[in-house]
Amino acid sequence: MKEQYIVLRRGIMIILIMFALALVIAVIGMNSGKMNISPGEVLNVILGKGTDKQNLIVYEFRLPRIVLALLVGIGMGAAGCIMQTLLRNDMASPGTLGISSGSGLFVLVFVVLFAGKGISSAMALPLLSFVGGMTAAVVIFLLSVRRGRDLSPTGLILNGVALSSGYSAFTIMLTLRLDDKQMDFMMRWSAGDLWGDDWKYLSILLPWTLILCGYIFYRSKTLNLMQLGTQTATGLGVAVKPEFIGISIAAVALSSGSVALGGNFFFVGLIAPHVARRLVGPNHKLLLPTSCLSGSIIVLLADTITRTVSFGMDMPTGIIITILSTPYFLYLLSKA
Repeated sequence: MKEQYIVLRRGIMIILIMFALALVIAVIGMNSGKMNISPGEVLNVILGKGTDKQNLIVYEFRLPRIVLALLVGIGMGAAGCIMQTLLRNDMASPGTLGISSGSGLFVLVFVVLFAGKGISSAMALPLLSFVGGMTAAVVIFLLSVRRGRDLSPTGLILNGVALSSGYSAFTIMLTLRLDDKQMDFMMRWSAGDLWGDDWKYLSILLPWTLILCGYIFYRSKTLNLMQLGTQTATGLGVAVKPEFIGISIAAVALSSGSVALGGNFFFVGLIAPHVARRLVGPNHKLLLPTSCLSGSIIVLLADTITRTVSFGMDMPTGIIITILSTPYFLYLLSKA
């Protein structure tokens, strides 16, 4: 009992430190960019004493982008953590399961068919992305299920990779119908660009993310039992199939919202849960918030780098995340 208390206290301390680190990076990001403003000027804006120019920079440019980076990191980190737990596979994530590709295809469908017809993208994009992600998840499940057998995590991932390839083929077909402006948007989206940094998009993504995260945090005890295996969880009173479906839908919804407005951040959903697991262990009461914070820190740090360092071009955030995450991803492969 004493050992559990020590582990819990250590985990809470790590979460608080990571929260403080995310806050520090957010403050640095608020002061970084092509139009630099000092921390004192940011404080004046928060206190209502800023100039019109300072208010514009903070409230219309910097703050929405920082909030979007936080929400995308939270969504992808939580979704990756849930998928790795439910499938009991360290390589599971929205990207490896093809869910991000399904969401991306439906985002492309919106761009091709509806973007120029006055339909509100603030609501339509997250919903279409969710439909695409759920479609991919259902198809993968149907291809992987075998009567009288438990789901094979390896089979799910292999089917996800195959389905992702199929979605990529459809995506290439649809891109042939894009004009130059639409093509530029999809290229940046596929590279991981925080494009939805507008309050009208954030007003949809913020409650979407908070409600779903509240639900999965509430099911953290169930996730602790399910990671022990289907038979053990059933013996301990968990209704495995309904819980699996409900939590899986929440994970798909989280990743879909992030993908719709933030682009294809493949590595965040894969790497963030591993970082969190090494820091606080497998207890989801600590693991889930740590995964969310890990994802947020990764996205915030990469976005701050893209806005601070001159690359001679407008670098998408996802490119920096890929560069930073690839060595760790190779390390995970070597240990698999």
